[in-house]
Amino acid sequence: MSLLNPVLQPPGVKAYLSQGERFIRWDDETTIASPVILRVDPKGYYLYWTYQNKEMEFLDITSIRDTRFGKFAKMPKSQKLRDVFNMDFPDNNFLLKTLTVVSGPDMVDLTFHNFVSYKENVGKDWAEDVLALAKHPLMANASRSTFLDKSLVKLKMQLNPEGKIPVKNFFQMFPADRKRVEAALSACHLPKGKNDAINPEDFPESVYKSFLMSLCPRPEIDEIFTSYHAKAKPYMTKEHLAKFINQKQRDSRLNSLLFPLARPDQVQGLIDKPAVPRGHGMVTLWAREQRAGPGQAAAAPRHDAAAQPLLHQLLPQHLPDSRPVLRPFLCRDVPPGTAGGLPLRGAGLLEGEAP
Repeated sequence: MSLLNPVLQPPGVKAYLSQGERFIRWDDETTIASPVILRVDPKGYYLYWTYQNKEMEFLDITSIRDTRFGKFAKMPKSQKLRDVFNMDFPDNNFLLKTLTVVSGPDMVDLTFHNFVSYKENVGKDWAEDVLALAKHPLMANASRSTFLDKSLVKLKMQLNPEGKIPVKNFFQMFPADRKRVEAALSACHLPKGKNDAINPEDFPESVYKSFLMSLCPRPEIDEIFTSYHAKAKPYMTKEHLAKFINQKQRDSRLNSLLFPLARPDQVQGLIDKPAVPRGHGMVTLWAREQRAGPGQAAAAPRHDAAAQPLLHQLLPQHLPDSRPVLRPFLCRDVPPGTAGGLPLRGAGLLEGEAP
């Protein structure tokens, strides 16, 4: 992040992390040492390793608390493992090959994943770059779209021997209601049997979004179109949007003289300024526009809602009667406190001012 561009950029994954490296993963409890290939997915969501039998284990990058190498990494205590790595020989260079990844939900309940590379000084580079990914601010402050994309990445990486996505992985990822998952798969014309599999080419991002919309419908957004549009079409004209703002989003306690109703030119400004899709002079309100990009979500101040998508500004909030009426800061061109402001109930409110 620079002074000229205050928006955080997504973390970059180095090429050698995506290509992978051969390690030996060992465990003191089971005294087993298994050859694996350690990788990081191209988007930096998961650290995962593949065994010789093609089984995979995933570790969420955000759960990584520390990475250690050299003398700071864990050492095998079992004599069986010490013999495997020839640790008792005087010329052994075991410390130059060690790598320990520490993960856990907090700094107390920790799990240690221990690896030994085939080459020297490989663990040092992996420890530094993996920890840099885990400590990136956007990893801990990711947007809603990032978490949805993370689920898609994991689904596409967990393939069966035929190179297809097992349907049972959908049930494991969304375990709350199996019938809803089956109904969502059917709505996307995908197989829903437990033993079925889906070709990754038949499950692009567009189909994944349709699956999520069927799995998690947003009736409160659909209600906007059914209430303010006579034919319930997937768009709103400028007139319908003005009616929605003045009747639904506007606080009825506001003085109509000090805070007049939204004018057509103000409504058109809301359509033109925010980054929402538009066509034929109309604004399309989709549920996916309710989230901001990852860089904007981390860098923009909480009160500066004018740069966010339109639905981010128009989220309804119930104001208690005991609180003073709050004035939103939606139009940057209108100075705060003037009669030209657009007082709405929603996100981006500035406290402490009443009409």
